[in-house]
Amino acid sequence: MSDVEIVEAGVEDIGEVLILQRAAYVSEALLYGDPDIPPLTQTLDELRAELAECLTLKAIAGGRVVGSVRARVDGRTGHIGRLIVAPDLQGRGLGTRLLAEIEERLVGRVDRFELFTGDRSEANLRLYRRFGYHETRRESLHGALELVHMEKPAPRPMAPR
Repeated sequence: MSDVEIVEAGVEDIGEVLILQRAAYVSEALLYGDPDIPPLTQTLDELRAELAECLTLKAIAGGRVVGSVRARVDGRTGHIGRLIVAPDLQGRGLGTRLLAEIEERLVGRVDRFELFTGDRSEANLRLYRRFGYHETRRESLHGALELVHMEKPAPRPMAPR
Protein backbone atom coordinates (compact mmCIF):
# COMPACT_ATOMS: atom_id res chain seq x y z
CA MET A 1 0.00 0.00 0.00
CA SER A 2 2.59 2.51 -1.11
CA ASP A 3 -0.04 5.00 -2.32
CA VAL A 4 -1.22 5.62 1.25
CA GLU A 5 -0.24 8.75 3.16
CA ILE A 6 -0.25 8.72 6.97
CA VAL A 7 -0.77 12.10 8.59
CA GLU A 8 -2.20 13.56 11.78
CA ALA A 9 -6.00 13.65 11.87
CA GLY A 10 -7.81 16.87 12.66
CA VAL A 11 -11.23 17.91 13.93
CA GLU A 12 -12.50 17.92 10.35
CA ASP A 13 -11.87 14.14 10.17
CA ILE A 14 -14.06 13.14 13.12
CA GLY A 15 -17.09 12.06 11.07
CA GLU A 16 -15.07 10.02 8.61
CA VAL A 17 -13.03 8.37 11.39
CA LEU A 18 -16.23 7.40 13.24
CA ILE A 19 -17.77 5.87 10.10
CA LEU A 20 -14.54 3.95 9.42
CA GLN A 21 -14.37 2.82 13.06
CA ARG A 22 -17.89 1.39 12.88
CA ALA A 23 -17.18 -0.37 9.59
CA ALA A 24 -13.91 -1.83 10.90
CA TYR A 25 -15.38 -3.09 14.18
CA VAL A 26 -18.38 -4.92 12.72
CA SER A 27 -16.20 -8.02 12.30
CA GLU A 28 -15.19 -7.79 15.98
CA ALA A 29 -18.84 -7.52 17.03
CA LEU A 30 -19.63 -10.64 15.00
CA LEU A 31 -16.65 -12.47 16.49
CA TYR A 32 -17.94 -11.86 20.01
CA GLY A 33 -21.66 -11.95 19.24
CA ASP A 34 -22.02 -8.47 20.72
CA PRO A 35 -23.26 -5.50 18.65
CA ASP A 36 -22.80 -3.15 21.60
CA ILE A 37 -19.01 -3.09 21.85
CA PRO A 38 -17.74 0.44 22.65
CA PRO A 39 -16.25 1.21 19.20
CA LEU A 40 -19.70 0.64 17.67
CA THR A 41 -21.66 2.63 20.26
CA GLN A 42 -19.28 5.59 20.59
CA THR A 43 -21.00 8.86 19.68
CA LEU A 44 -19.61 11.72 17.64
CA ASP A 45 -19.34 13.87 20.79
CA GLU A 46 -17.50 11.10 22.67
CA LEU A 47 -15.10 10.67 19.78
CA ARG A 48 -14.55 14.44 19.56
CA ALA A 49 -13.62 14.52 23.28
CA GLU A 50 -11.32 11.50 22.88
CA LEU A 51 -9.52 12.96 19.89
CA ALA A 52 -8.91 16.20 21.79
CA GLU A 53 -6.79 14.18 24.25
CA CYS A 54 -5.04 11.87 21.78
CA LEU A 55 -2.54 11.90 18.99
CA THR A 56 -4.62 10.52 16.13
CA LEU A 57 -3.19 9.46 12.81
CA LYS A 58 -5.16 8.77 9.66
CA ALA A 59 -4.22 6.89 6.53
CA ILE A 60 -5.46 8.44 3.29
CA ALA A 61 -5.73 6.70 -0.08
CA GLY A 62 -7.57 8.06 -3.07
CA GLY A 63 -8.90 10.98 -1.03
CA ARG A 64 -10.55 8.73 1.56
CA VAL A 65 -9.62 7.91 5.14
CA VAL A 66 -8.80 4.18 5.05
CA GLY A 67 -7.19 3.71 8.45
CA SER A 68 -6.57 5.35 11.79
CA VAL A 69 -4.86 4.83 15.15
CA ARG A 70 -4.83 6.78 18.41
CA ALA A 71 -2.38 7.19 21.25
CA ARG A 72 -2.65 8.92 24.59
CA VAL A 73 0.38 9.67 26.72
CA ASP A 74 -0.02 9.19 30.47
CA GLY A 75 3.21 9.90 32.33
CA ARG A 76 5.84 7.87 30.47
CA THR A 77 3.35 5.35 29.01
CA GLY A 78 1.93 5.52 25.51
CA HIS A 79 -1.54 3.96 25.39
CA ILE A 80 -2.27 2.88 21.82
CA GLY A 81 -5.83 2.20 20.76
CA ARG A 82 -8.43 1.94 18.06
CA LEU A 83 -6.12 0.75 15.30
CA ILE A 84 -8.59 0.51 12.43
CA VAL A 85 -8.35 -0.30 8.74
CA ALA A 86 -11.13 -0.18 6.15
CA PRO A 87 -12.54 -3.70 5.75
CA ASP A 88 -11.76 -3.79 2.01
CA LEU A 89 -8.08 -3.04 2.70
CA GLN A 90 -7.40 -5.29 5.70
CA GLY A 91 -4.54 -7.76 5.38
CA ARG A 92 -2.42 -5.50 3.14
CA GLY A 93 0.00 -4.12 5.74
CA LEU A 94 -1.80 -0.87 6.52
CA GLY A 95 -2.31 -1.76 10.19
CA THR A 96 1.40 -2.52 10.41
CA ARG A 97 2.27 0.87 8.95
CA LEU A 98 -0.11 2.72 11.27
CA LEU A 99 1.20 0.95 14.37
CA ALA A 100 4.82 1.62 13.38
CA GLU A 101 4.06 5.29 12.70
CA ILE A 102 2.25 5.95 15.99
CA GLU A 103 5.03 4.26 17.95
CA GLU A 104 7.68 6.25 16.10
CA ARG A 105 5.94 9.53 16.90
CA LEU A 106 6.04 8.70 20.61
CA VAL A 107 9.70 7.67 20.80
CA GLY A 108 11.48 9.89 23.31
CA ARG A 109 8.20 10.84 25.01
CA VAL A 110 7.41 7.45 26.58
CA ASP A 111 9.26 4.52 28.14
CA ARG A 112 6.70 1.89 27.21
CA PHE A 113 3.64 1.20 25.09
CA GLU A 114 0.43 -0.45 26.25
CA LEU A 115 -2.59 -1.65 24.29
CA PHE A 116 -5.34 -4.24 24.46
CA THR A 117 -7.47 -6.33 22.13
CA GLY A 118 -10.02 -9.08 22.39
CA ASP A 119 -8.81 -12.61 23.07
CA ARG A 120 -10.47 -13.94 19.87
CA SER A 121 -8.89 -11.26 17.65
CA GLU A 122 -6.12 -13.50 16.35
CA ALA A 123 -4.94 -11.18 13.57
CA ASN A 124 -4.54 -8.35 16.08
CA LEU A 125 -2.71 -10.57 18.55
CA ARG A 126 -0.33 -11.77 15.80
CA LEU A 127 0.40 -8.19 14.75
CA TYR A 128 1.10 -7.03 18.28
CA ARG A 129 3.32 -10.01 19.07
CA ARG A 130 5.24 -9.40 15.85
CA PHE A 131 5.86 -5.85 17.11
CA GLY A 132 7.28 -7.20 20.38
CA TYR A 133 4.26 -6.81 22.65
CA HIS A 134 3.74 -9.42 25.35
CA GLU A 135 0.66 -10.23 27.36
CA THR A 136 0.52 -8.75 30.85
CA ARG A 137 -2.99 -9.67 31.96
CA ARG A 138 -6.50 -10.60 30.88
CA GLU A 139 -9.69 -8.83 31.80
CA SER A 140 -13.12 -10.45 31.55
CA LEU A 141 -15.86 -8.12 30.45
CA HIS A 142 -19.51 -8.88 29.83
CA GLY A 143 -20.54 -11.93 27.83
CA ALA A 144 -17.78 -13.72 25.98
CA LEU A 145 -15.48 -10.72 25.71
CA GLU A 146 -12.09 -11.04 27.35
CA LEU A 147 -9.48 -8.33 26.82
CA VAL A 148 -5.82 -9.21 26.43
CA HIS A 149 -3.64 -6.39 27.78
CA MET A 150 -0.18 -6.16 26.24
CA GLU A 151 2.88 -3.96 26.58
CA LYS A 152 6.44 -3.50 25.42
CA PRO A 153 9.30 -1.14 26.18
CA ALA A 154 9.64 1.85 23.90
CA PRO A 155 12.88 2.13 21.98
CA ARG A 156 15.31 4.79 23.09
CA PRO A 157 15.67 7.75 20.73
CA MET A 158 18.79 7.70 18.65
CA ALA A 159 21.52 10.04 19.82
CA PRO A 160 22.30 12.91 17.44
CA ARG A 161 25.46 12.47 15.41
